[in-house]
Amino acid sequence: MAKFLAELLGCTLPEKGASPMFECRSQPHIGLRHVTKQRDKMPQTPPFPVMYGSNGYNKNLYKAKEEDYEGLYYHENNLVSGSLEALIEHLVPTVAYFPDRTYIFTFLLSSRLFIHPYELMSKVCHLCVDQQRLADPQADKARVRKIAPKILQLLTEWTETFPYDFRDERMMKSLKELTHRLSTGDELYRKAVQQMTQTLIRKLTTLSQYEEALAKINSSVTDRLTVLKTKPQAIQRDILTICSDPFTLAQQLTHIELERLSYIGPEEFIQALVQKDPLDNDKRCFSDHKKASNLEAYVEWFNRLSYLVATEICMPVKKKHRARVIEFFIDVARECFNIGNFNSLMAIITGMNMSPVSRLKKTWGKVKTAKFDILEHQMDPSSNFYNYRTALRGATQRSITAHSSREKIVIPFFSLLIKDIYFLNEGCANRLPNGHVNFEKFWELAKQVMEFMTWKKVECPFDRDRKILQYLLTAPVFSEDALYLASYESEGPENNMEKDRWKSLRCV
Repeated sequence: MAKFLAELLGCTLPEKGASPMFECRSQPHIGLRHVTKQRDKMPQTPPFPVMYGSNGYNKNLYKAKEEDYEGLYYHENNLVSGSLEALIEHLVPTVAYFPDRTYIFTFLLSSRLFIHPYELMSKVCHLCVDQQRLADPQADKARVRKIAPKILQLLTEWTETFPYDFRDERMMKSLKELTHRLSTGDELYRKAVQQMTQTLIRKLTTLSQYEEALAKINSSVTDRLTVLKTKPQAIQRDILTICSDPFTLAQQLTHIELERLSYIGPEEFIQALVQKDPLDNDKRCFSDHKKASNLEAYVEWFNRLSYLVATEICMPVKKKHRARVIEFFIDVARECFNIGNFNSLMAIITGMNMSPVSRLKKTWGKVKTAKFDILEHQMDPSSNFYNYRTALRGATQRSITAHSSREKIVIPFFSLLIKDIYFLNEGCANRLPNGHVNFEKFWELAKQVMEFMTWKKVECPFDRDRKILQYLLTAPVFSEDALYLASYESEGPENNMEKDRWKSLRCV
């Protein structure tokens, strides 16, 4: 996991001649004062259709009775810290109280830094049963009817927003036990429980099918690479024979991006942080239960697209054809920018800046690079990617006021998003000196993740082209050595170092 994070955290734009791996740059310290200023900008995010106040969470139908909760600390009516036990109790509804929805999301997201989800579920179930006397056969039926909808709502929020938690059998066991107590003797609640459970199972089944499809795709790519090594002549197609329209290819790239984004669970961002340091006393017990790896799969897609671009450029024998491919990808990258697909845009730029491509000086001499220079300027890493962040804010605002589904698309440069979350986590302590959970930090963390959740829920409005998608996902790509070999064969080595490397590669 440390290697995976290292690859993500250096989100600087590669210079021409650099490898696609990113170089880590330092980040300014993020303090609580900064967090406080940012919380009032917390976005409205489905499935939380609520307005946020200055404290970073909404005024819901159920007003929290703050004086009922010992161990919670408020500053100017904002929850900023609390003991873990108090925060757990604050999550559990009563007859007169239901937790704020943004609090539910924020706590379920961040609590896994301190406690396993199955342990949290067990505590929640215990509090529900104990406080509401659900285990008592003589329990007031009217009271149960009042509390049951609220407990079911909490469980629904959990299963819909963090469904991957329930791949753990211990989670499912606790869920079944609690819902059984709520639905006994009441047909209405029994149906509600059944609907919630069926929705959860469908989501988990879909995830399993997606993982199987990815494994099948990866297996297909491996087989094709084996063929590539033994029979190079088997490669008869290139990207221009599959799709010669930049806008169409950008649309199909957006299909892949949105599909893979949609499977990333919010908890996967926390998992990436948790597993970074298994020796940390607070975190060491969480590395054994990884529920999903969609975040890593998405980063692997970025790398694949970069190598695919480089492969398509280095494969043609004729200089004129290579130049045409470069100009084609420049146009594709521009269309990705216009769509709001910044991740594919960055992957394409990364591929064109790889050393085997950038060294093709005679080829680049035939390319009109003005449009490429503009795109590189948009993704310039200086001033902490100021230009890109400005464009991202513009795309986000367009999405908020969108009149069509096309205008809703926002696909961020994902490695930079991970970097931002990583440095937020590193810049603020999880616990305060008194042992309280630093909840002010987690409001800001939740704000960033919730914005991502808004973006990933957008359905791609473009028609699917199975032939193009198949090619993008399974076409063989060269390794870095194979790219260099193809590059040297297109334009010979220019210095002794390149000559030595060429000889070495030809002997392999």
